[in-house]
Amino acid sequence: MPDTATAPVTQLHLLPQTNRLRSLHTVIRDRDAARADFVQTSAQIFRLLLETALDLLPVEPREVRTPVGQTYRGLRPAAPTCGVSVARAGESIEAELRAMLPHSRIGKILLQRDKVTKLPRFYYAALPPDIATSHVLLLDPMLATGGTALAAITVLGEHGVADDDIVFVNLLSSPEGIAAVHAQHPRVRIVTSAVEERLNEDAYMIPGIGDFGDRYFGTDQPR
Repeated sequence: MPDTATAPVTQLHLLPQTNRLRSLHTVIRDRDAARADFVQTSAQIFRLLLETALDLLPVEPREVRTPVGQTYRGLRPAAPTCGVSVARAGESIEAELRAMLPHSRIGKILLQRDKVTKLPRFYYAALPPDIATSHVLLLDPMLATGGTALAAITVLGEHGVADDDIVFVNLLSSPEGIAAVHAQHPRVRIVTSAVEERLNEDAYMIPGIGDFGDRYFGTDQPR
């Protein structure tokens, strides 16, 4: 396991590395996996990630009457939850969030990483007008160098979202990316299903998964 001591332990939430999760990772990491298998298996991992992320959000008491006339002392979210996907790869997580929270709203941030400089360029954001009073699940499958995540967090901050209210949900994280995010935003929580060994010279994670967006949306090779 890579050394993640550079990130505050309470702010990094790694899914339990169960046999089931490793079996799912075996499918999506296989370069010969069919796209349908890649998409369907990714969705299963996204559901696990979102369950963990939602459990981190604050709640408040709520009592309801059961069908047999008894009182159940339950809980409900303390504030609205908003998903914000980093286009386009982050859009792959949206369907699972909508299935779990049908009334949640989804914002978009469009950033594109320069293939030479590896730096993100901001193009567009469409966010709910009251996002500053919401808990935000920032959705992007890959946390590699951390540049895109930092740019997205900056956009959210410019719209009034506090770091404490951001949970960054991703499939794979690199030690370098985790360190980069928490160096500037130590209170942003990260939920991931795997911490990779390192980045290679092309800023791809090792052992990695390749270009997630291309594989998920089928733009990695001709028909």
